[in-house]
Amino acid sequence: MEPRVRDGRSKGLTTGAAVSNGSSDRRAFIRTHTRLWPPPHVPEIRLHLADEAMDLWEQTEEQLQEIGLPPPFWAFAWAGGQALARYLLDHPETVAGKRVLDFASGCGLVAIAAVKAGAASATATEVDVFAIDAIALNAEANGVPVTALYEDVLASPPPPADVVLAGDVFYERPMSDAVIAWLDRARAAGADVLIGDPGRTYLPKDRLEAVADYRVEVTRALEDSEVKHTTVWRLKRPA
Repeated sequence: MEPRVRDGRSKGLTTGAAVSNGSSDRRAFIRTHTRLWPPPHVPEIRLHLADEAMDLWEQTEEQLQEIGLPPPFWAFAWAGGQALARYLLDHPETVAGKRVLDFASGCGLVAIAAVKAGAASATATEVDVFAIDAIALNAEANGVPVTALYEDVLASPPPPADVVLAGDVFYERPMSDAVIAWLDRARAAGADVLIGDPGRTYLPKDRLEAVADYRVEVTRALEDSEVKHTTVWRLKRPA
């Protein structure tokens, strides 16, 4: 079953290299409507996360509807991201000393975990300016450097990276097709591509090999259960 709230990132992607004015207001909004606490599966990391999922979701949609920004994916630690972060912390050799790119980073959990695991650098990409500020706040809270890139990277060749990470990105067909094609390009360029996913409909399992499995606690208001069986996958080389 898909999450209760659908992924809007495949609709009207925003592009641009720099975050627009108003960052201080966005950060104030994030601090006001979240609290700093660890996601269940990654207690080593603290994030600005929502307490009451649907209350924040509905309030944010109402406040931001007029300017067309997407719902607050940045306010939740989704199952795929928690699994990826757990895997990196438990297997630091995966990213140690390497350049890491975290695609559609959301709250920045995976990028933060990569740095804590010893990555030489971590870049977190997002198409939501609120996510960019959430990533910055969360990186600061954990005392690690993360570069937040406000750009629709799917429109360009993958940036140079040794490891590309993607959690919870296979919700909808158009988005999934675009993402797997882009990840194929990253893999063909030599990057190790890891994907965290709790069994979303459009996950291309025939292209993947499982490397780890977890039972991840999630928010029932957003998912169909309180625990999701979640897998970390490695993308095979394109045929």
